[in-house]
Order: sequence, then C-alpha cells, then structure tokens
Amino acid sequence: MRTLVIGIDSGTQSTKALVLDVAKKKVVGTASVAYGLIPKLPPGAKEQHPHTWRDATARAIRAALKQAGAKAGEVRALGVSGQQHGFVPLDREGNVIRPAKLWCDTSTAAECEQLTAALGGPAATIAALGNAILPGFTASKILWLKNHEPQNFARLATVLLPHDYLNWWLTGRAVMEYGDASGTALLDVRTRTWCKAALAAIDPDLEAKLPPLISSDQPVGTLQPATARALGLTTDVLVSAGGGDNMMGAIGTGNTRPGIVTASFGTSGTIYACSAQPVVDPQGEIAAFCDSTNRWLPLLCTMNVTVATEMVRRDFKMDHAQFERTAAKAPAGADGLLLLPYLEGERTPNVPDGTGVFFGVRPATFTAAHFARAAMEGVTLGMNYGLRRLAELGVRATQIRATGGGANSKLWRQIMADVFNAEVVTLKVGEGAAYGAALQALWCWRNQQGDRVGIETITDEFVALNPAQTARPRPANVAVYAKLQALQDEVSRALRGAFGQHRNLIAS
Repeated sequence: MRTLVIGIDSGTQSTKALVLDVAKKKVVGTASVAYGLIPKLPPGAKEQHPHTWRDATARAIRAALKQAGAKAGEVRALGVSGQQHGFVPLDREGNVIRPAKLWCDTSTAAECEQLTAALGGPAATIAALGNAILPGFTASKILWLKNHEPQNFARLATVLLPHDYLNWWLTGRAVMEYGDASGTALLDVRTRTWCKAALAAIDPDLEAKLPPLISSDQPVGTLQPATARALGLTTDVLVSAGGGDNMMGAIGTGNTRPGIVTASFGTSGTIYACSAQPVVDPQGEIAAFCDSTNRWLPLLCTMNVTVATEMVRRDFKMDHAQFERTAAKAPAGADGLLLLPYLEGERTPNVPDGTGVFFGVRPATFTAAHFARAAMEGVTLGMNYGLRRLAELGVRATQIRATGGGANSKLWRQIMADVFNAEVVTLKVGEGAAYGAALQALWCWRNQQGDRVGIETITDEFVALNPAQTARPRPANVAVYAKLQALQDEVSRALRGAFGQHRNLIAS
C-alpha cells in the first residue's frame, strides 16, 4: 500500500490540491477549482465567502485523489496553505458571520491609522509588533467590523484566518499557527505572543476570541467524521499546522535555510527568505513574519502582479502564448513606457490609495507589444523595490527561486533576472504553496511516528530545481532596468498626493 500525503493551496482565484507519493517522491494527482471575488463591492473592498473555499477544497481533494487512483487508507496526512491576512469571523455556534475581507482589501486604511495612533505612532507600533499595521493585515479588518458593522461584531466569538477556517472544517479544532498568525498585526513576532496593547486598541475582549497558538511542527488533529466522509477518507488522516501561502511556498521551494530567496509571481507578488532570527524593518516596509518551520520569514508583498498582466492580456484579446510573443517584440525598457502597477492600492510601497498609471505613452509606445512588456516589467520593478529594501536589512540574493504563474514565462524569467540582477531558477514542482503544504504534512506525520526529522532534510530530498529554465542577468538589460527603476521610484513618490485626490474624486 502506498503512503500518500495531500497538499492544499486555497488562494484568491482558486483552490489547488495535489497528492504526493512519498516513496516515489512524485506528485500523482492534481486538481484545481476556480472561483472569483464577490462582485460589485465598493472601491478597495475585496471579499469572499469562506464556504467558497471549503466547497472548492472538497472538490479539489476528491478530484486529485481520483486522478491518483488513491485508496482512502493510503492517505496519511494533509496540509493546508491559505491566502494570508483574511478575516473569518465565527459566532458561538461556529457559523460564518459575514464574508471574509481578504488580504487585498484596502478599505481599512482609516482603521490602520486609528490603531497606529493608539499604539503611539509608526515607530512605537513597529517596536511593539515588529511590523507596521497595513491595510492588508487582519487587525484593521477586525476593527473595521467593530466600526462599520457593530451588530456583527457583537456576534463575534472566534477570529480565524482562511487556512485556520479550513483546518477547523477538517478537524473541528480552531487554532492558529505562528507563521500565519504573524500576519495579523496582533502578534509580537519576536516573542511569538499576542501583543496586549494591539489587542486592547481594538477591543478589551478580543484576546478571548483568538484561538490557541501552536508551533509549525504540531498537528491540528485528525479528520472529523463528517469531513472524512465528505472527502472519502478515514478519520485517522493527520492534519498538520499548515500556514499562510507564503510560508508554505517557502517550504515548497526549499527555502528552509538562510541564503535562499523565493519570488512568487501570482495575483500578488512576494519575495521572502528564511532567517534564524527576526528581521525587523524600522521603516515597516518589509514584513517581519514568522515562517511555518519555527523560524522567521522576512517578506515583501506587492498586491498587483499577474492581475496587471492579465488585465492587459485580456484587453488585447490574446492568449498567454500570444501575450508573451507580443511582449518580446518590444525592447528591454519598452522604449520608456512604464507601468506603475498600483491598480487598486499597493502594499509595498504602502500606497493604499494608489491606482495604475502608464507613464511614457506616446505614438511610438502606443502598441500592444509595448503595453504587454511594460506590464511585465512594471510589476517586476515594483517587486524589486522591496528586494532592494531586503538587501539593506542584510538579506541578499544571488539566486531567486521563482514560482507562481509568472514563472512559467521564459521572457518574464529573463526580465526577472535582469531587473533583480540575480540568477532566476524554477522548481520541478511549480505549485510551491500546495507542495509545501504536502511536505509540511509529511514532516508532521513523520515526527508523530517518532522519526524526529528536520524540515530541511525533507526539502533537500523532495525539492528539485528545473535547470532547463534557469535565467541569468544580461548586463546591458541590467543597466536599462536600473534607470527604469529610478524612474518608477520617482513617479511613484511624485503621485502620492494625487492618488488621494483621485480616491476622493471617484468616491464622491
């Protein structure tokens, strides 16, 4: 009988499941279920109903198991990766009170300012938490509920994150793991304990509504009977702690030792590294997260990556292959056409009122090729803004492990290498977050079996590079992008005031 583990990645656009054959070190089944955001919400509001993730997870698991030809007794463990920062409010009966506000929701900027002021200002906030309080983080969403929907806040009994909600559905147990909890802006990341001042700034009774914290190597539990039946599995399947998508992506890309840097080019863009110590940015631009291996994950996040390239691709009515071929017709730097990709706000840099700007539009650049290439370049330059900040904090990259949809493009990988001025490699298993969830589940299961193995041992054994897709920087292009980076930085700073005026204009 085979030994199988399942990895789940519950994201903003879809939920993916993969089945890993441990002995063969091979993914033997995959499935994906797509969905969207709740439509017609106010500007900046981004929401989904948690039941959407639950139902998609069940469908994806069943389909992946069918493809794998798996028998119920072969599955030993399951791990969940989830989009970070979303706020799932449950009442005393375990019912979802309202749809979850997501990581990309920027409607809580006023609550961020309120909380930061209550903690004594930006510097005092970072001193207390290790992080600034940004609109993407969970803390401001909880205060938003109290400020805007007091009747719903009065019903609030349990605060969960998206992956916690799925773990609760799987096991019946509500807990938070340190990595995902560090993205709430409620946790002191240095001590891995709740920050009393931040909790009090929201509500004096908030701590009682937060679930227990567990370490990354602990299991949440085993499948509860109703869920096991729905999935066609047995109740002895172990559910690992899981984590946020970036934490699981780190495991899935082998980023479990200091010195490795992962770049995820999905709906959002993230760049992160493994650190044995917390890396706290006094300016608050780099998130000082914990990871899901009981260490730390200094991370930068931009909100707009493939969402920007997909917008341009759809507008020009091209498939993905056509989009790449078209973009390749324009030179590096797109003849000066530059995208500022803050489509509905941005997190790094912190521009919650931001909007997208194409700068340098003129007759020579008003072509599909220039707009396609500028979209790829603009979002990559936006990520490089944060990569440079990581370097200033002592986290330097000579090799970038690229994952997410953008990593599938040969042209885009070369743009990454030239913008980052570093070697870019991909992984043989491209679904980093789902694969990381499976590997964490394996780590947890093996530890529970008495085999006290380190996560690095597992990632060394299971994570392999794809050498055929390696991209190395080209000096001439590196020079072009250094100039374009300086221009993007200057345009971004110059428009900060105008962004706020624009938000007021469209809100009136």
